[in-house]
Amino acid sequence: MSRVEDETELNPDGSYDATARVVDPVGDEEERRFEVALRPKRLADFPGQPRVRDQLGLLLEAARRRQRPPDHVLLSGPPGLGKTSLAMIIAAELEQPIRITSGPAIQHAGDLAAILSSLAEGEVLFVDEIHRMARPAEEMLYLAMEDFRVDVVVGKGPGATAIPLELPPFTVVGATTRSGLLPAPLRDRFGFTGHLDFYSAFDLAQILTRNATLLGIDATHQGIAEIAGRSRGTPRIANRLLRRVRDYAQVHGSGVLDLDAARAALALFDVDQSGLDRLDRAVLEALCRRFGGGPVGLSTLAVAVGEEPDTVETVAEPYLVREGYLVRTPRGRAAAALAWTHLGLTAPPTAAGGAIPLPLDDDGVSGRFGD
Repeated sequence: MSRVEDETELNPDGSYDATARVVDPVGDEEERRFEVALRPKRLADFPGQPRVRDQLGLLLEAARRRQRPPDHVLLSGPPGLGKTSLAMIIAAELEQPIRITSGPAIQHAGDLAAILSSLAEGEVLFVDEIHRMARPAEEMLYLAMEDFRVDVVVGKGPGATAIPLELPPFTVVGATTRSGLLPAPLRDRFGFTGHLDFYSAFDLAQILTRNATLLGIDATHQGIAEIAGRSRGTPRIANRLLRRVRDYAQVHGSGVLDLDAARAALALFDVDQSGLDRLDRAVLEALCRRFGGGPVGLSTLAVAVGEEPDTVETVAEPYLVREGYLVRTPRGRAAAALAWTHLGLTAPPTAAGGAIPLPLDDDGVSGRFGD
């Protein structure tokens, strides 16, 4: 909803200005407050990821005892697992301010120099999607992370002069969903690298229970468990489904987020028992029904489902491959036996993931493993 003025200001000649006005939204402020409230503030409150949490705890405690900023931290993993939350927790644990930016926003070395030159001692610089930073800015960041210095170039051509600018010690926290795209020189300058894995249904249920309390949602354990089991191991998806089920319970139910409300709401929003959404099922349907299980190229598969290849590759594929529905082969994407079963179809004997007989010798003994 937007705030719209009821009265129109008339010009002296009796006409009015028909130019479209930009008005401030009033409904998004509540959503932003919810987002802030749902983020854990301390490392002890961060659910799941026990190994990364313990490793970070050791790193931060040692830095506090030395009274120096910790090593630079790189957080990698699929979207929605808590990389931004961990960056904010690092700053909170160090009791230091945090400066937030993103790789796509830093396209020139001058952009990065302006940010670095304004950092205070001990401050945390969080760079989201750091693998998308422009190459000139990456090269400047190398020197800044290692020597806490940047060279500012003044002038152009033969008369250009590089002026070294000393920086106070600070900590860079980088987040990336594709760590393989990071240049080796940049990746090696991070003293700690933590990889975030998908969450278990138990951890997601704990997250949802906590967030339901913060949002004032009356929820049952069965309703929470139903949402957790369909959230694909991702807290961001779990929180989004929690809000949609809350909406359904308030509009069509008794206001209580119970098992019936969760199942009805998730069916309405096309999230099935396995957590597959419309795009996931469209990919499997195209593979099994149109292409006989594949293999089929990514571009052809994307056209068949009406999406861009990047969308299929980055949104649908990771979960489908991880859960065993899809196989990536040198010749393209192929449907695994589980995909056929999920769609209620009979998998052919050659379906990926099915039993593959070993070559046998004449005596019926495996030629590879026989004595």
